[in-house]
Amino acid sequence: MFDLSISEIAIIVIIAIVVIGPKELPRALATAGRWIAKARGVMGNFRTGLDAMVREAELQEMEKKWAAENERIMLENPSASGDAPQMEPLDGTPDNTGETLTDQADLPLEPLPPKTPTEKPGS
Repeated sequence: MFDLSISEIAIIVIIAIVVIGPKELPRALATAGRWIAKARGVMGNFRTGLDAMVREAELQEMEKKWAAENERIMLENPSASGDAPQMEPLDGTPDNTGETLTDQADLPLEPLPPKTPTEKPGS
């Protein structure tokens, strides 16, 4: 990222020892490590939010393309929607037997016969 060579790092370490002192250097490095960890966390959250915004924008763009393509297809094939089979309404109109659906719902239910044990295959 910063492209530091070994000699540059050595100079930074020597300056840090002279300025901070060898006694306080471990505490200073720990503090710097905490700051770097916080900065990485903030950057990670920023990157995650940015990625989410990009995905949302791409999704909206794809939805617009899909809607335009769907509209084009519907304009090219206007009779395709009229070819679907018609379903009978469930409002009590007669079915093929001549009874209404509500008449069939009023029929009493017959109890099921008791289950008999069946032989297992291969016995």
